[in-house]
Amino acid sequence: MEDRTQDDALTIDTPQQYKALSHPLRQRLLLALGGGPATVGGLAARLDSPKGTVAHHLKVLQDAGLVRLVETRKVRGGSEHVYRRTARRITATGPDGGPATALLAAVAEECVRAPQEPLLVLRHLRLTADQAGRLGAALQALVDEAVEAPAGEPVHGVLVALYEERGQAGRREQPAGHG
Repeated sequence: MEDRTQDDALTIDTPQQYKALSHPLRQRLLLALGGGPATVGGLAARLDSPKGTVAHHLKVLQDAGLVRLVETRKVRGGSEHVYRRTARRITATGPDGGPATALLAAVAEECVRAPQEPLLVLRHLRLTADQAGRLGAALQALVDEAVEAPAGEPVHGVLVALYEERGQAGRREQPAGHG
């Protein structure tokens, strides 16, 4: 019987989890599992990778607590394993930017493979700390409140980022001709 339990959120905070996120295929596996449980064979076909490679990377993700085995079925004299992400939302933070870089690389690869042109917008805004906080909360609520369609509908990735540019804190632009 399939395990349908999934936590709402998981924050990456161990070296083992960071290492698991460091490989692009593991990032792609996590993105693919965002739509729900899948078999090794299904993931291999979707990601155009050998089953053995997919199984290896799923084991690394499982050991790091990012995915779990939810079902094993007997199929044609063998076993078929079904995996699911441990959480709907996985948050990675780190002082060196490694997790963010890995995540952005995986998302970029997904965008390139998308069947339709993805929506991609980058806009720089001057915001007070209060405005940035409110915008961040509104973006988080928008993603959290999105209602998923029934199984069988296409899976869409949503990436939301709000960050302060490096070196911008406290810097004020001088009017032309000054300083």
